[in-house]
Amino acid sequence: MTEVAWLFPGQGSQFVGMGSALSHLPENRAVLASAEKMLGFSLQNLMEHGPEQKLKLTQFTQPAILTHSWMVMTSFKHRLPVPHFVAGHSLGEYSACVASGVITFEEALHTVHQRGQAMQSAVPEGEGTMAAMIGMSREEVISCCDSAMKISGGIVSPANYNGPGQIVIAGHTRTVHTAIEEAKKIKGKRAIELPVSAPFHSPLMLPARESMTPILENLSFQKANIPLVQNISALPTRDSQLLRQGLIQQIDHAVLWEDTVDYLLGAGVTTFIECGPGKVLSGLVKRQALDRQREGITSISIGTEEDLALLN
Repeated sequence: MTEVAWLFPGQGSQFVGMGSALSHLPENRAVLASAEKMLGFSLQNLMEHGPEQKLKLTQFTQPAILTHSWMVMTSFKHRLPVPHFVAGHSLGEYSACVASGVITFEEALHTVHQRGQAMQSAVPEGEGTMAAMIGMSREEVISCCDSAMKISGGIVSPANYNGPGQIVIAGHTRTVHTAIEEAKKIKGKRAIELPVSAPFHSPLMLPARESMTPILENLSFQKANIPLVQNISALPTRDSQLLRQGLIQQIDHAVLWEDTVDYLLGAGVTTFIECGPGKVLSGLVKRQALDRQREGITSISIGTEEDLALLN
């Protein structure tokens, strides 16, 4: 059994120059014109020319990555292997919803711009952060978080289970710093604070979830044309209400990406195609397939027309 999954990247995959190899295509000029009309500023100019510091701001990063992924879909979806599943990392779940016909690109673009604003404003600047816990088991990471909360009195918890030995935590800055120190006590383990502006996918994002809930509840969700493996459960669904609730819940819950890839591998997926900027997800799949001793796995990233040659 040979199955195909399309994957969609989340925040962190952006870069100045993104989309520039696609923006000249007529169909994508229409996409970018629609984005500018909806957002009230030139997203294309920001994507292609920066400045980098502005592109890194969550409220701009999220529409930029979604738009790049949709430009790939608009131009190349008929040249890609037909997917049996779709999945997206955090923000990328919106791209997966668009690709599977759950919501339109325009609806997703407007929503992720609001999502970025809500997530950025949920925690005062400097009061929250994230850190990568490297080479640690889930049990070790949870233990460090529990110890840190007892010591500091703040909140910290796993935010992204990205792959074997690659877990990101998020919470109050002082408590994340304490968790980093707790990790250093474990021989051979490392923990590194990440250059982010908020503690995404943690309980501190509850205000953002509360802001986004009525917005997502007012969107018209359709049944998915392709099963979508959700962040919050690592299980596939076509159900419109489950997909809506998944987007609400993932705001302040951990992204189960390692579990998602495990599900897809177990379902017989042998070809993983990351659609959008960067190669983060395709790299994670390669490392996880190696860790699971799975042979014959193809994992590539399609961000430009030249990347299509990787399918041959």
